[in-house]
Amino acid sequence: MYYQEKKSIVNIISTLLIYGIYYWIVYQEYSARSMSHEEELQYWGKTMLLIIPIAIVSKIIVHIIFSVTNQLVTRERQPCFEDERDRIIALTSTRNAFMIFGFGFVGALGAIAYGMPLHSMFIFMIVAGLLSDLFDNLSQLYFHRKGI
Repeated sequence: MYYQEKKSIVNIISTLLIYGIYYWIVYQEYSARSMSHEEELQYWGKTMLLIIPIAIVSKIIVHIIFSVTNQLVTRERQPCFEDERDRIIALTSTRNAFMIFGFGFVGALGAIAYGMPLHSMFIFMIVAGLLSDLFDNLSQLYFHRKGI
């Protein structure tokens, strides 16, 4: 298995774990509170802003651990170059992820437009972010295996 494939699999697993744990904690806290409309907006704003640094720092830590572990186990170093194929795969995967997030964003706006509760918009946005990240890594894994 190539380094990029292993990296994509580690990204998928870490994304599921990071988002799963974070949103389980958020759900527990949200269901235990009763909030006014203004407090609910502040709560969801803080929740969405907090996931960004948590996800970034967690992914950096996971990548460092993966690189060190992979080098110890396989005795191979991380590739220090990226060829045109890798760049095309990364760009195609990013395009696919942006399309998924775009559909999720439109879904979030549609939820508000059709009178769903306010928290449903934020849940749509959160799920769209999670799905776009997963779809990006799944696309990379698929294109590395299939070839582009």
